[in-house]
Amino acid sequence: EREKCKVDHCYHESKGPFPAAEMGESIIYIRHIELLGFEKRFFPSQHYVYMFLVKWQDLSEKVVYRKFTEIYEFHKVLKEMFPIESGEINTENRIIPHLPAPKWFDSQRATENRQNTLSEYFSALINLPRKISRCVHILDFFKVRPDDLNPSTAIHPKKPETFLMPKDSKKIATDITGPIILQTYRVIADYEKNSSTEMAMKVGDIVDVVEKSESGWWFCQQKNKRGWVPAAYLEPMDSPDESEEQEPNYAGELHVVRKGYTAAQEDEISLKEGETIEVIHKLLDGWWVVRKDEITGYYPSMYLQKVGEENMTENKQLRNKAAPPRRSSISN
Repeated sequence: EREKCKVDHCYHESKGPFPAAEMGESIIYIRHIELLGFEKRFFPSQHYVYMFLVKWQDLSEKVVYRKFTEIYEFHKVLKEMFPIESGEINTENRIIPHLPAPKWFDSQRATENRQNTLSEYFSALINLPRKISRCVHILDFFKVRPDDLNPSTAIHPKKPETFLMPKDSKKIATDITGPIILQTYRVIADYEKNSSTEMAMKVGDIVDVVEKSESGWWFCQQKNKRGWVPAAYLEPMDSPDESEEQEPNYAGELHVVRKGYTAAQEDEISLKEGETIEVIHKLLDGWWVVRKDEITGYYPSMYLQKVGEENMTENKQLRNKAAPPRRSSISN
């Protein structure tokens, strides 16, 4: 009955399943789903959960954790909702990707080897016609749950082991041979979070970095806390004196300004939406050195887009996104 309710939820009289967007103009859909890796957890008993970075249409990015048994149940309901597209009526009409059933005993090797399949599955799913890719069933499955923010493992003495997926997904089976140690950073100044997706930090705190974004916002975890923090507030534990920054590219790389910004400091540059500039130095705090004619200055990278790349962001939402603080503005 529970599954039937889910199925019925995306149906409208005799019209069949319809795009989530038709349910209301304010619907927020998923732009991209990236499999980051998986965690081996020990509470209440040993099990594995996959880590997904979900990028939404409103520019928010959330990390969620799902067991494979949950994913497979989700897949079964999706096939029931779309019998034609799942090939139930005619196999030639199938566009919903296949997903192998769970094993009786989920070993670590099975969890590792399944990553490439899962990554391809969700990549294909999110690129299907809107009536599927924006269906309420998919959106609900990836909404942040309380356990995503405060996992029950937080009260258990044995910390979960994190296994990050290699960037070259074809090498999964050979590259992942043990727990991948996340990069550890020290917090150099107090930071108060400005939204529920961020994480507050105190000077001297030690955090693990899960995801680094060129925008200058990094997704970090500290014990049972997770959230986005400005990269400018962090320094590497291993070798804090060595620079992680890329070398400058004085030839310049063409970018288009997606959002205008007025300089607040003398070394920053003011630009208007639609202008074309050259990026000559990409810095980790999300403030890049750019050149416009003969003028150079710092500019928020999240307001830029490389020439030739498809614009995946709605300008309306982009205008509400704040640039992270600069490293030079932090006293430590």
